[in-house]
Formats: sequence, C-alpha cells, structure tokens
Amino acid sequence: MHPTLTPAAAVALPAGGASSPPSGLPLWAAVPAAIIGGLALSLASPPAGWWPLALLSVTLALITLVGRSIGGALLVGAAFGGVFFFTHLIWVGEFLGPLPWIALAGLETILFSIGAVLITLAYRWTARLPHQGAAQLVAVPLLVAGLWASRELILASWPYSGFPWARIGMTLVESPLSEVASWTGVTGLSFLFVAMCAGVVQWARAGGPRFLRGGFPAMAVLVLLLLVPQFPTSPAGTLEVGWVQGNGPAAYFDTRERGDVLASQAEATAPLLGQPMDLLAWPEGGVDSDPLADPATAAALDGIVRQADAPLLMNAATARAGDVFNSSLLWTAESGERQRHDKINPVPFGEYVPDRWLYEMIVPDLVGLIQREYTPGTLPPLVTVDDVGVGLAICFDVIYDQVIWDGAREGAQLYVFQTNNADFRGTAENLQQLAFARMRAIETGRAVVNVSTTGTSQVIAPDGSTIASIPVDTAAAAITTVPLRTGLTPATILGPWISALVPLGAFGALTVLGILHRVRNRSSV
Repeated sequence: MHPTLTPAAAVALPAGGASSPPSGLPLWAAVPAAIIGGLALSLASPPAGWWPLALLSVTLALITLVGRSIGGALLVGAAFGGVFFFTHLIWVGEFLGPLPWIALAGLETILFSIGAVLITLAYRWTARLPHQGAAQLVAVPLLVAGLWASRELILASWPYSGFPWARIGMTLVESPLSEVASWTGVTGLSFLFVAMCAGVVQWARAGGPRFLRGGFPAMAVLVLLLLVPQFPTSPAGTLEVGWVQGNGPAAYFDTRERGDVLASQAEATAPLLGQPMDLLAWPEGGVDSDPLADPATAAALDGIVRQADAPLLMNAATARAGDVFNSSLLWTAESGERQRHDKINPVPFGEYVPDRWLYEMIVPDLVGLIQREYTPGTLPPLVTVDDVGVGLAICFDVIYDQVIWDGAREGAQLYVFQTNNADFRGTAENLQQLAFARMRAIETGRAVVNVSTTGTSQVIAPDGSTIASIPVDTAAAAITTVPLRTGLTPATILGPWISALVPLGAFGALTVLGILHRVRNRSSV
C-alpha cells in the first residue's frame, strides 16, 4: 500500500497512477519558492556566509522543478538564478558600472535556466518509476546532482573561458562538509551535496515520515559528508614568508603617478627588511611598471631584494614579443635565477575584450575604457624557492580548478595567491574570493598565502583555518611561519576525471531516458 500523500507533499498524481511519485508545486507557488531559494543561496555565500541556507536553497530549487513544463522550468529557473546572480555578483558593477553587472548576471541566469529545464526533464522522464523503489530514491537524486554539477562546469568554462565563481561547493567552506573536497574536488562536493538534497525531495515525494526507510539514501550521503575527514598530506617543514599589503592606489581608475603603487608596497615592506625570511610576497599589481623594460623599476626591486636577503615574488604587466602579460616574477639578486609565471585566464572585459570588434559596435564607450589586452600565459603555475615549490594563482585564476591542480602536480608545497581587489573596494568581492582561497587549501592540503593590494590578505593553514590576516584598506606587513606539505590529495589527481565523468554520465543517462520516453509514447499511441 502506498502512503497517503499530504497536501505539502503532493498536488496531483501524474498519468502513471499510484505507482508514480507525486507531482510538484503549482506554478503560482513555485515562482515565489524559487525566489526564496535564490535569495537563500546568496545568503549562504559570503559576505553573510550562512551555509546551512544552502540546504534550503537547493531543496527549494529542486522542488520547484518537479512536474514543470519546459516554459515553467525556464521561468522558475530564471526566478531562482536571477535573484541569486544579481545579488551575489552585484560587486561587478563597481568596476565599469551597471551594464557589465547586468550582462554577466543575465547570462549566468539564462544558462542556469537552461540547466533547470534538463532537471525538469529528468523528473518527467522518471515519473513512471515506482516511487518507493531504488530507482526513484537513489538513481534519480544521482542524476539530478549530475545535471546540477554539469551546469556548474558549463558555466565554469563557457563563454570566454567561463566564470566558475558561483558554485554550491564553494558555499560550504565554513561547513563541516568542506573536508570532502580534498577527496572529490569542488565539483564532487557540489555533486554529493545536491544528491543529498535531491534524496530528501524524493523521500518526501515517496511519503516522507510515513516511509522512513526511503530517507536512508539521503541520510547515507549526509553521513558521508559529515564523517569523511580531510585527506592527510605530509608535513615537509616550514617556510618563513613575508607578505605585504601596501594599500596603494591600485584600482584601474585611481588617480596616481607612475611608481606610486610600487612606492606604497616598498613603504609597507620597510619594517620587515633585516628580519630573517625565505620569501617576500607582494600582491598582483604591486609593481605598476614593467621591471623587464624599466631599469629604474628593476633597480628598486634589486634594492629591496638585497635588503630583505630573500627573493621577492612580485607582479606586474610585462611586454614580450609584442604581447602583454599579467606576470608574477620571482625577483632575485641574480638576474639569471629569476622565474616567471603569466596569468593563464585573463578576465574577459576586464583584462582583455574578446571579439572587440563586435562589442565596440554595441557599447563603444564602455569597451574603449578597457585598454588592457593581456595574453594568456602558458608556463606552469609554480616557482621554486630553495627547492620548495610555490604554487601560484594570479587573482581570478584561483577560481579555475585546473590552475590549482597543475600547481600541486608540479610540486607545490604551499601556494601564494596574488590578487588586486582595489577595483572592488567596499564590496563583497574580496570575501567571496577569500572563500575560494580557503577551499583551495582544504582541497590540496596545503597552506595558502593570499595577498592583496588593498585587502583583505591572509595566511591560511592546510585545513582552511586562518593563521594570520590583514583587514581591508590597511597598509601592513608580516612574516609568518608557513607549514609546507607534500603528497597529492585525491582531488588533485581525480579532479579532471570527475569533471569529465559527471557530465558524461548525467547527459548520457538523460539522453537514454529521453529515448525511452519517446519510445513509450509511440508505443502507447
């Protein structure tokens, strides 16, 4: 006998009769629920960071997609995605005004809505399965989770290298679930979290408390998320790292003279000079002229390196063979020992304009403000300091999984993330980026020195906790004993496979379901 469906659990039974799970909310209720879910996900992310709201958010998002038409799925997906992206990414407008914010958040909302349609189809094409069977309680949540994680991967790679900023896994950095990322990566953490929420939805559709064993699959995933510890990496000593937040005029439109940012970094560094350190780290844009082309800038850096008696990891725009790069340079007293890494993923419409000819026709004044045209780098994200591998990610490169994994596989024993948040002063951008830095520490089992021009800057332990920090809009410097680690976490090894297999499995399974659904419909005619 099937359990009695409460009004909260069901609105109507679809054509499959009593063997089918109940359909979802009517559209008039689904749209407000999607809006609440989008707002909850925004609050689950920094700066609020109330991560338990992610449970409510994802669960509401899925409930609103059960029993929807294609048009209804697009509508509720747009309601959820629009509220989330337009609030979560409001800081984008700080740089170039409201148009880029509207364009980015709008595009993300459209892609999110298309993903919502696929999840709706998954629910529709599995509706005839017995609602208390393993297929509904286990297979459907896994499929839904795979589609959600696949949508995150698509947003992370397209268009123009994607924007992997808003991911469910990243909202969980403050939660007791975050350690799973060291085994699965952020995509795997998103997958498991959504599978748990989807399992709860399927359990509720199968009867909820009247069918207790139906909740076991979701409970099993929750236990897994709670009990799996961070993968252990091996201690390999320490490194004394000096890190400097100069708080200079580093924003794109700041009023400044040539060399002012370098001067602010040098002034903030002065109290550290003469103290023992193995590495001195400056942020992205900490040098505002090309030291490879400007002898005066090179001489200034030479003087700092001599006084520090340690190499300086600095960042500047450099020009080579007609191309311009966002470059991190390990500046040493001996020019032949210097090392370089160029940013792998320059920011579209920030550090270069893709298809400039097209956008100049649409918004010529706005595009004309962006004079930078950085070329993507190809060198490994790593420098070596006294045989210690230092992994690198320049500003937004921290959000790209492959950059982080490559650093670990190249031999990084710690990371230095150099960033310039000056264009987003007074917004939540730097706190959201900090969440990425903390998750990368957990994911790789390595300490992170996250140093910014204007803040906030931190040294983060391999477990994601904060060792030391400098607040925003503050000129300060410190020398910190940073723990080193060796050994690769499963996330850094399996991450590329997970990122490939999740969408392959999800889209493959959905395709098979669609074919079977079509065959059934034809045979019933």
